[in-house]
Amino acid sequence: MIPTKTDPAGLEPKTLMEMVDTSQAHVLEIGAGDGRLTWRYAAAVRRVTATDPNPERLRKAQVDCPPDLRPRLALTQVKAEALPFPDETFDLAILAWSL
Repeated sequence: MIPTKTDPAGLEPKTLMEMVDTSQAHVLEIGAGDGRLTWRYAAAVRRVTATDPNPERLRKAQVDCPPDLRPRLALTQVKAEALPFPDETFDLAILAWSL
């Protein structure tokens, strides 16, 4: 079986950066999974809080996280329906490939 390549041209993060000034943004990523998209935009933002309900995916994300991104990343196991963050904590929310 040939593995699926998701966004080989890198259009997801490029489009996101073109739509919004993310340079000082604290981003909430809902459904981050193993970090597939997270690693592609995290260097261009101030901080990322990446959430996913699946602990195995988050463990993989923790292991696979590039060392230079670790200081700006928080991984949180939580369902989207029960986000524990106060209002106005984030500048931007991303929900991609999560449904």
